[in-house]
Amino acid sequence: MKYSPLGRTGLEVSRVCLGTMMYGSQVGQADAWAQMDYALTRGVNFIDTAEAYAIPPQPETQGATERIIGEWLTTRGNRQDIILATKIAGRADAMTWIRGGPRHTRDHIDAAVESSLKRLQTDYIDLYQLHWPDRRYAGFGFHHYTDYDADHESFLNILEALDRHVKAGRIRHIGVSNESPYGVMKFIAESEKHGLPRIASIQNAYSLVSRSFDYGLAEVALREDVGLLAYSSLAQGYLTGKYRNGALPAGARKTLYQRLGRYEGPGGEAMIDKYVDLAAELGLSAVQLALKFVDQRPFVTSTIIGASTMEQLVSDIDAFDTEWTPEIDKAMLKLHLSHPNPCP
Repeated sequence: MKYSPLGRTGLEVSRVCLGTMMYGSQVGQADAWAQMDYALTRGVNFIDTAEAYAIPPQPETQGATERIIGEWLTTRGNRQDIILATKIAGRADAMTWIRGGPRHTRDHIDAAVESSLKRLQTDYIDLYQLHWPDRRYAGFGFHHYTDYDADHESFLNILEALDRHVKAGRIRHIGVSNESPYGVMKFIAESEKHGLPRIASIQNAYSLVSRSFDYGLAEVALREDVGLLAYSSLAQGYLTGKYRNGALPAGARKTLYQRLGRYEGPGGEAMIDKYVDLAAELGLSAVQLALKFVDQRPFVTSTIIGASTMEQLVSDIDAFDTEWTPEIDKAMLKLHLSHPNPCP
């Protein structure tokens, strides 16, 4: 396992981050514990979760993932071995089961931090992230920008609210997720101006078919030491090839929940098929091509992987040992340029 600096925090995180959003829905507690046990044996020291999990978000399973992780940490007695990341939900008026509709006000942040600490059975969170913005910024899979109203909590107020928990030792470092270049730079500017906690990372989607990060955030990540924690690097399973030709494997996320529309737009499925075919031509599995592509990008700090079975988890971690050659890079880039970013 290789490790990378987490921004300017002084922490070193594994290049593979264990994603857990299916714990408590697709993945039961026993299997979740087995996955975390195995990941540790492979050198993974970085686990990511969120107050909104399990996925799909619903009142019956909200917080279930954090509870499963917390019970595992307490039973194993290994909190000191883990860099633990969680997230506070952004503005979502319809998600009334989270504080009547989550926000990033001081009161919401206070309540969210307290609840996550309790569920995780720990007295500190290593990386506390804003899951998506408080402002009505369309950060999920859009092709053109639409402006939003000014009714949102200010960047300064959010940082000041988080700072109280950093000073109290409940949070060590902070990050953002599903954020824009403007948002990241505003947070950095306010933190530097007022001596407040600095953003250490940004967790956004990034894959062979979803590369909007390249168009602005990549430069921010490199110049400002705010590395990418890449999620959905297998395009929610599409880039494994398991959904080709309309297949619906038993127990798969699309089969169960039909929530993969981000990868089913015009040209998306066709490009996914081409990447799966390219992997075979290069003598790689589709998983190897997709995950190693993300891992070798210079602005990536860690790639978040999630698996519904142990077999998938083993295959995913193994993929990071793939050698990325100039020939692979050339073939991948040629295909990318034929239809860039079909699934933003």
